[in-house]
Amino acid sequence: QVQLVESGGGLVQPGGSLRLSCAASGQTLADYAIGWFRQAPGNERDGVSCIGSTGAITYYKDSVKGRFTASRDNAKNTVYLQMNNLKAEDTAIYYCAAVSVTESYTSCLVSAFAYDNWGQGTQVTVSS
Repeated sequence: QVQLVESGGGLVQPGGSLRLSCAASGQTLADYAIGWFRQAPGNERDGVSCIGSTGAITYYKDSVKGRFTASRDNAKNTVYLQMNNLKAEDTAIYYCAAVSVTESYTSCLVSAFAYDNWGQGTQVTVSS
C-alpha cells in the first residue's frame, strides 16, 4: 500500500492561488494514477481532477478547467494540484487518492470508487 499525505491548503482570498502537494511513501508513485477530490460540508466527495501515471493524461471537472492544473514529479514521489483564480465555491477539504495501474494504462478516472489509497485531506478555504 502507498501512504499519501496532502499539504498546501490554507485560507486564501477569492482570486488567489494555492498549490496542493500529495507526497507518497511506501511505494513508487510512478506505478499509480492519482485523483484529486474535494468534500465541502454537507456535500458528497466530488472528483476534481486526475492524472495518469506518466503525467501525460489529465482530466478536470468542468468547474475547475482553466483554473486548476495537476502535475506530478515521479522522481520526488509527489503529485501537485495548482489552483488559480480560486472561488468561494472551491472551499472544501481536498484529498488525493491513488490506485495502482499497469504500465500500459496511462489514463485516469475521476471516480472515488476507482481509488483504494487515500490521504487525510487538507483544508482549502476561499474567503475575503
